Amino acid sequence: MAKTKSPFHPLTTAQRLGSLIKSARDIMRKDKGLNGDLDRLPMLTWIMFLKFLDDLEHNREIEAELAKEPFRPTIEQPYRWRDWAAKPDGITGDELIAFVNNDEAVRPDGNRGAGLFAYLRDLRGANGGDRRDVIASVFQGTINRMINGYLLRDVVNKVNSIHFTSSEEIHTLGHLYESLLKEMRDAAGDSGEFYTPRTVVRFMVQVTDPQLGETVLDPACGTGGFLVEAYTHLEKQCATVQQRKVLQTKSLFGGEAKPLPYLLAQMNLLLHGLESPKIDPSNNLRFPLNEIRDKDRVDVILTNPPFGGEEERGILSNFPEDKQTSETALLFLQFIMRKLRRTPKPGRAGVVVPNGTLFGDGVCARIKEELLKDFNLHTIVRLSNGVFAPYTPIPTNLLFFDRSGPTKNVWYYEQPLPEGRKQYTKTMPMQFEEFKDCLAWWKKRKETDRAWKVSAKDLLANNCNLDVRNPRNKQDLEHLPPEQLVDGILKKEQRIIEIMGEIKQVLKEADT
Repeated sequence: MAKTKSPFHPLTTAQRLGSLIKSARDIMRKDKGLNGDLDRLPMLTWIMFLKFLDDLEHNREIEAELAKEPFRPTIEQPYRWRDWAAKPDGITGDELIAFVNNDEAVRPDGNRGAGLFAYLRDLRGANGGDRRDVIASVFQGTINRMINGYLLRDVVNKVNSIHFTSSEEIHTLGHLYESLLKEMRDAAGDSGEFYTPRTVVRFMVQVTDPQLGETVLDPACGTGGFLVEAYTHLEKQCATVQQRKVLQTKSLFGGEAKPLPYLLAQMNLLLHGLESPKIDPSNNLRFPLNEIRDKDRVDVILTNPPFGGEEERGILSNFPEDKQTSETALLFLQFIMRKLRRTPKPGRAGVVVPNGTLFGDGVCARIKEELLKDFNLHTIVRLSNGVFAPYTPIPTNLLFFDRSGPTKNVWYYEQPLPEGRKQYTKTMPMQFEEFKDCLAWWKKRKETDRAWKVSAKDLLANNCNLDVRNPRNKQDLEHLPPEQLVDGILKKEQRIIEIMGEIKQVLKEADT
């Protein structure tokens, strides 16, 4: 990111930035083509995306000129922001809508040619993998839903007042953008499965501790939360230009098949400093597991794969016959296991899974058997109710495993609710400080009221049921599935019958 501030614009403060974005959203509310924040926020994102790129390019052009080096813009005239958007009285109305939407239109320079989106979708990098390819993939799934070109011009003029010309401004907008993402997730309802609370993301990154030079992957990255946090974590380790180059080009990778979160992730990562995000816009499960080789593997995987969904039959054929299932979470778990590096340093993973994964049998049990026998499943953190509210009420767990060898013991840590709370809510979410005790325990493990361990041998003998309750909390039935509750009751009843028989026998012997 450029560290210098443009001399032509005043610094955009957080207050002014918030006011500009609010004004832009208010204008969008008047457009009949937009239906709520689920339409408005993506619109605002692609418009800000193009303004951000132009400011970035402008800084690079100045730096190249001062260094007397050649400069080739990522976006050529007349498709740069400064060519069609920067003038307040520029192209507008139906002419603007046509220029943005149509495959062919009258361009701002008066000549006919490709429309804006058509041009952007056709961009190609010189050697593949540069910013042109990023832009092309972003706009493959982007649609302009505004139908009033005059309102679109008003929004463009508002965004034109935001200046991405200093690291301070980008940092400010990064924080504001995170709040916009959260709003969109709240508006998404059941569509918001790509959200992982920042508190959980930060904890998972901290305990897996990615190191500069390692490759980090989130194969279902949603809006990029894990990758942004990993970038921040790795950036603190950079002290030289070469180290920053490693961070920018060889460290972070993602995958996101849905067009909307893919666009949001690109913008999120760009704003936080990753100049050419490497995110695969297709389903990572399209690769047959047996075709994944050592060169394809990574050092660290951090992810919250979608669960509750179903994959098409063509995807299932990429998995072993005895481990094929329509449950997306279990397919991703197998993919993650296969993608972890084996040598020279064993890869490691932190994965969010629903409760059902822990106690599931059949295919699920066979996958967990492989996890216990071929991987070191060293820790399961059991999260409290409501951590993912309001996006899902399903209790969730964090699995941490690596490829250092078979599991000997699985450590469990039960993350408690704050004193006096029954669950987390949208307005009262979990705070990172609540992980303080778990972080301290992580380095010096011992059994406590919140931590216990179970041998892999016992888990394998129990059909790989990982849903083990806290032995020190007899009242805590929160994590038990119904069938296990019934099984427990029947066992207790059987034991009572046995004890009654023993008492009866003692009394009989006493009488004689």
